[in-house]
Amino acid sequence: MAAEGGGKEINEIKTQFTTREGVYKLLTQSEYSRPNRVPFNSQGFNPVKVSFVNVNDQSGNGERICFNVGRELYFYIYKGVRKAADLSKPVDKRIYKGTQPTCHDFNPFTATAESVSLLVGFSAGQVQLIDPIKKETSKLFNEERLIDKSRVTCVRWVPGSESLFLVAHSSGNMYLYNTENTCGTTAPHYQLLKQGENYAVHTCKSKSARNPLLRWTVGEGALNEFAFSPDGKFLACASQDGFLRVFGFDAAELHGTMKSYFGGLLCVCWSPDGRYIVAGGEDDLVTVWSFSDCRVIARGHGHKSWVSVVAFDHCTTSVEDCDPPAEFSGSDEDFHEQIPFGAGRDRANSAHSRLSKRNSTDSRPVSVTYRFGSVGQDTQLCLWDLTEDILFPHLPLSRTRTHTNVMSASSPSATGQTTITDTPNSHTATGVSKFATLSLHESRKERHEKDHKRNHSIGHISSKSGDKVNQLSASRTAKADAAKTLGTRLCPCMEEVPLLEPLVCKKIAHERLTVLIFLEDCLVTACQEGFICTWARPGKVVSDRPLEDTVM
Repeated sequence: MAAEGGGKEINEIKTQFTTREGVYKLLTQSEYSRPNRVPFNSQGFNPVKVSFVNVNDQSGNGERICFNVGRELYFYIYKGVRKAADLSKPVDKRIYKGTQPTCHDFNPFTATAESVSLLVGFSAGQVQLIDPIKKETSKLFNEERLIDKSRVTCVRWVPGSESLFLVAHSSGNMYLYNTENTCGTTAPHYQLLKQGENYAVHTCKSKSARNPLLRWTVGEGALNEFAFSPDGKFLACASQDGFLRVFGFDAAELHGTMKSYFGGLLCVCWSPDGRYIVAGGEDDLVTVWSFSDCRVIARGHGHKSWVSVVAFDHCTTSVEDCDPPAEFSGSDEDFHEQIPFGAGRDRANSAHSRLSKRNSTDSRPVSVTYRFGSVGQDTQLCLWDLTEDILFPHLPLSRTRTHTNVMSASSPSATGQTTITDTPNSHTATGVSKFATLSLHESRKERHEKDHKRNHSIGHISSKSGDKVNQLSASRTAKADAAKTLGTRLCPCMEEVPLLEPLVCKKIAHERLTVLIFLEDCLVTACQEGFICTWARPGKVVSDRPLEDTVM
């Protein structure tokens, strides 16, 4: 964690951190930015975003990186942990006037060393299809802004398609485009195709093929991000109204929903196997949702402000056979002392949690660990392990170790006071903090009063978040709806689901973080100053490369 107190902010920036698999190190000379390396004055500009594609180059330099900073868009060969970045030689650079890039996405299905298809969304609503290798601009969609005039919030190629892509706007609408179709010279007319709770899908009425093919209207307010499931069959949407909505994409049918604890949802991602979805947003939490059960199974609290990006680490996520558990006797406190803090998979393999594992076909126990990360406006990177004691809670939560479920003293809450409390006879892991769960010993009246305060005074999570919530307070109707959903399956109360603590929580930038991407040999972060940082995974630093790594 960053040091407390604001006097030595520069010393708080971490350049390495340790997990159970080893030490991650910031490679200072692998940093990408604008060629002059001057911090970007980000006020009034859209978030810095980063996209990667692998073109399967025979030379071994297959990764390509695209990032936007202000009105500028850059395209480089990404050298990662192998070589220092050469910012003087961008493959392509574009500067836009009158509008700013907001998001972008490569089509991995069609990418080659000679040609890539890159979609770029803009603040004025347009979408551009370019090939930064051939330096050609193929097409501009919604050029006259007849389809939607609002900012593009997210753009993605439909998985496995050469020509279909989906675009979300701050209007709350999504549009399905085909690169082969034109957008027409008049505003499109629509016909209702399917309608459900807080969503509708329309087709475009036209005598000839034109864009958009479909218009999705989802929830109220901006649609901040969407993500396709790994098999491409489902679509998860995170909206400003605080709802996660998961659709069957082809059938346009609602599969399930979840409501944030407070405020809008800003980001969403799928686990590599498609079983779980993680969302983050203005409640400063990461929320884990089960796709099959359509319910919240855990929340994580480590950030002090809005969570801007969540992502699963496909390289560290694992399902492994393991040995039968050794016998264990003694108290939970003794068990805590035997296991070092942060030993993620070891923490999962407790005597109790192994009893609740799924078994493989030969009846050997299976160890399940999902690793995901999050970054936020608090400039912090958090890493989380989702383990089988959370995924398969066949035993009461009190008998899983509360160390996994409540905040640790090394990760203080807004008040800086957190205590771990074991309650062996209760069914709820409890902790004493402003964000802790409620004790079962409290009277019903006290509990009601605390729930009431939690509903209407959520600003206590952090003063930084509270200020923003006050500035962007929702309407009375939205508040009433939030009060209705709290305590239901859509949005369980805090004490009804496990509260995860981060394995790692480090301040790694001066400005708010906007990017987190896990690659095979590194993870990549970016902040609003326009610096894209590469963090080498343990053992992945090339020893003969001319890099000087700063030590924490």
